[in-house]
Amino acid sequence: MAKLVEFFHETKREIGKVTWPTQKEIVMTTVLIIGMALVAGLFFFFVDNILGFTISKILGMRA
Repeated sequence: MAKLVEFFHETKREIGKVTWPTQKEIVMTTVLIIGMALVAGLFFFFVDNILGFTISKILGMRA
Protein backbone atom coordinates (compact mmCIF):
# COMPACT_ATOMS: atom_id res chain seq x y z
CA MET A 1 0.00 0.00 0.00
CA ALA A 2 2.89 2.35 0.76
CA LYS A 3 4.30 1.86 -2.75
CA LEU A 4 0.93 2.81 -4.25
CA VAL A 5 0.79 6.02 -2.20
CA GLU A 6 4.39 6.79 -3.17
CA PHE A 7 3.52 6.20 -6.83
CA PHE A 8 0.69 8.74 -6.69
CA HIS A 9 2.87 11.30 -4.93
CA GLU A 10 5.60 10.91 -7.55
CA THR A 11 3.03 11.11 -10.34
CA LYS A 12 1.60 14.33 -8.91
CA ARG A 13 5.10 15.77 -8.60
CA GLU A 14 5.96 14.86 -12.23
CA ILE A 15 2.71 16.36 -13.54
CA GLY A 16 3.65 19.57 -11.78
CA LYS A 17 6.85 19.70 -13.87
CA VAL A 18 4.97 19.57 -17.16
CA THR A 19 4.89 22.75 -19.22
CA TRP A 20 1.28 22.91 -20.37
CA PRO A 21 0.46 24.77 -23.60
CA THR A 22 -1.42 28.04 -23.45
CA GLN A 23 -4.91 28.38 -24.90
CA LYS A 24 -3.47 30.38 -27.81
CA GLU A 25 -1.03 27.55 -28.60
CA ILE A 26 -3.82 24.98 -28.46
CA VAL A 27 -6.03 27.00 -30.81
CA MET A 28 -3.19 27.64 -33.27
CA THR A 29 -2.18 23.97 -33.30
CA THR A 30 -5.78 22.86 -33.80
CA VAL A 31 -6.28 25.28 -36.69
CA LEU A 32 -3.01 24.14 -38.26
CA ILE A 33 -3.97 20.46 -38.02
CA ILE A 34 -7.43 21.06 -39.51
CA GLY A 35 -5.91 23.16 -42.29
CA MET A 36 -3.30 20.54 -43.13
CA ALA A 37 -5.95 17.80 -43.13
CA LEU A 38 -8.04 19.84 -45.61
CA VAL A 39 -5.03 20.47 -47.84
CA ALA A 40 -4.09 16.78 -47.80
CA GLY A 41 -7.69 15.78 -48.49
CA LEU A 42 -7.95 18.12 -51.47
CA PHE A 43 -4.59 16.95 -52.79
CA PHE A 44 -5.57 13.28 -52.68
CA PHE A 45 -9.00 14.07 -54.13
CA PHE A 46 -7.48 15.74 -57.19
CA VAL A 47 -4.74 13.13 -57.63
CA ASP A 48 -7.35 10.36 -57.44
CA ASN A 49 -9.55 12.06 -60.03
CA ILE A 50 -6.65 12.73 -62.39
CA LEU A 51 -5.33 9.17 -62.13
CA GLY A 52 -8.82 7.72 -62.51
CA PHE A 53 -9.46 9.81 -65.62
CA THR A 54 -6.06 8.94 -67.12
CA ILE A 55 -6.40 5.21 -66.49
CA SER A 56 -9.95 5.14 -67.86
CA LYS A 57 -8.73 6.82 -71.06
CA ILE A 58 -5.80 4.39 -71.38
CA LEU A 59 -8.09 1.38 -70.94
CA GLY A 60 -10.77 2.87 -73.19
CA MET A 61 -13.40 2.92 -70.47
CA ARG A 62 -16.06 5.56 -70.03
CA ALA A 63 -15.51 7.90 -67.11
